[in-house]
Amino acid sequence: MPSTPSTHREVRLAAVPDGLPRPEHFTVAQVPTPRPGPGEILVRNHAFLVFAALLRTMIGASAAGLPGVRPGEPLPGPAIGEVVTAPDGSGFSPGDLVGHDLGWREYATVPVDGCRPLGNSLPDPVAHLSQGWTAYGALTRAVDVRPGDTVLVTGAAGAVGSLAGQIARLLGAGRVIGTTGSAEKADRLTTELGYDAALVRGAGPVAKQLADAAPDGIDVLLDTVGGEQLQAAVAAARPHARFVLIGALSAQLAAEGLGISAPVELDLVPIVLKRIHLHGFNAADHPDMLGAWTERFGGWLRDGRIQFPHVRLRGIGQAPEAFQHVAEGRHVGAVIVELASS
Repeated sequence: MPSTPSTHREVRLAAVPDGLPRPEHFTVAQVPTPRPGPGEILVRNHAFLVFAALLRTMIGASAAGLPGVRPGEPLPGPAIGEVVTAPDGSGFSPGDLVGHDLGWREYATVPVDGCRPLGNSLPDPVAHLSQGWTAYGALTRAVDVRPGDTVLVTGAAGAVGSLAGQIARLLGAGRVIGTTGSAEKADRLTTELGYDAALVRGAGPVAKQLADAAPDGIDVLLDTVGGEQLQAAVAAARPHARFVLIGALSAQLAAEGLGISAPVELDLVPIVLKRIHLHGFNAADHPDMLGAWTERFGGWLRDGRIQFPHVRLRGIGQAPEAFQHVAEGRHVGAVIVELASS
């Protein structure tokens, strides 16, 4: 085991953003390495996830089960790391790989009940930072994809959507359609990630593109965006269509505002006449699902039946720019900050 340094680095919120955060809203601080108290584990982090909903924590609100932060405090976020020290009887030992929610720092002291053992359940440990379990839960517990379904995924190139299309296909969907922000991403969706068609935001009305891609309508919507794309899905829905709403990127990644409101005008007539089912879903409400997802994900990865699209930015100093990458939609899949070994 490497020796524990006397100091480490953590990313703190420097100021509450007045729109999308920029690098100057963060600071990378060199601070004393934390010492674990009773019932705490010291973890050396290997990597952490950067995702759009984290904006809510920067304005003091909770997001995805994470607490709000104030200027001067380190940011939270899903992380994987290696146990350095653990209390007797905790069930953890030095060297164990664990997951927890205190990313954005090189070392973290985590309550025993805030750590989960990861072992070798996935061929690449970083895959534990995927948001595929959100997509998996939404498509199995909220709407239950059925063989032959036509499935629409909005924000299909994002951390959730880039896995959702593949998962829908593996669950038996007959046709999978995604929406995204560029022709380049659309090409990757259809050539690499299991989508039959991809609609490009800004390339014409989404409703018209969707009508062309799914002339017989859609059975399932997994919506991460809201706005015009949700409106188009209502228009294209077949009778008894099932919609699961898991995000509001139209607000979270808007150039103005703080991502706390995502108003959209929906026509209630087709919702009522078609008996469309709308279900809001948060994977954090289903902690028992994570084990089932990890088992299936690991099997699919080893069999080559699924990809984990992501980009890794090396070093904690890259973290302030990583959120900007997410906000600007530079990448397909998850954005992960990988920390240098100590």
